[in-house]
Amino acid sequence: MWKRIHLVILFIGLMLACKSEIHSQDKVLKVKEIKYNGQVGLEQVSQLLEKHVELEHVDLINWDKFSYRPDVAFRIAHSNNAIWLKYYVKEKNILASVGDTNGPVARDSCVEFFMDPLGNGNYYNFEFNCIGTVHLAYGPGRGQRQFVDPNTIRNLIEVQSSLGAQTFTERTGDFTWEMTIIIPAEVLTHNPEIKLKGLQSTANFYKCGDATSQRHYLTWNPVGTEKPDYHRPEFFGKLIFQ
Repeated sequence: MWKRIHLVILFIGLMLACKSEIHSQDKVLKVKEIKYNGQVGLEQVSQLLEKHVELEHVDLINWDKFSYRPDVAFRIAHSNNAIWLKYYVKEKNILASVGDTNGPVARDSCVEFFMDPLGNGNYYNFEFNCIGTVHLAYGPGRGQRQFVDPNTIRNLIEVQSSLGAQTFTERTGDFTWEMTIIIPAEVLTHNPEIKLKGLQSTANFYKCGDATSQRHYLTWNPVGTEKPDYHRPEFFGKLIFQ
């Protein structure tokens, strides 16, 4: 009896130790402020990010079943209460079947940015397929999402992809594409008074392709789940907006 209890306690201890090890790997990313006066366009944002911000990589494979690893990196900064983000992707298969805002873009060649502004478990999932179609919702988990109004998304978020904006079926080869994104804090509609400067939040960055020939699930910060699941804010890293 006591031997069994001892084994149970030992097992629980090992599980907690594993979880602690995962969380001890949480990355911390300081998001640089780029000061810029006046209106700024996507081309300028791209150039400024290239000039002032170092590359970060989305390169972790957390699930052995999905071993394909495209080359994925990004730069992130903030300016005038807006997030500037640029992705760089090299992959074998590209797919852009979704053209409607808030459609299932994760089925396509997709990059994602999940952000919990207040670190309280309520997060925004910004998802972009490779032609810049946006999917954006808010809530505490996968089953409790509230879509941000498509008109608000289209009016506020700016996206430019090197692959253009027209949908296409899967193409196979060696592809390189880039995407520049401007996300004004205004689009964080459930946090209307939020100021990015000085904000300490949590986030993760992802690459996926659910319906591509080589399904893949890469993350920036480790995700300790049995199966691919990006909707897990407990595995977000830290974002510190300078």
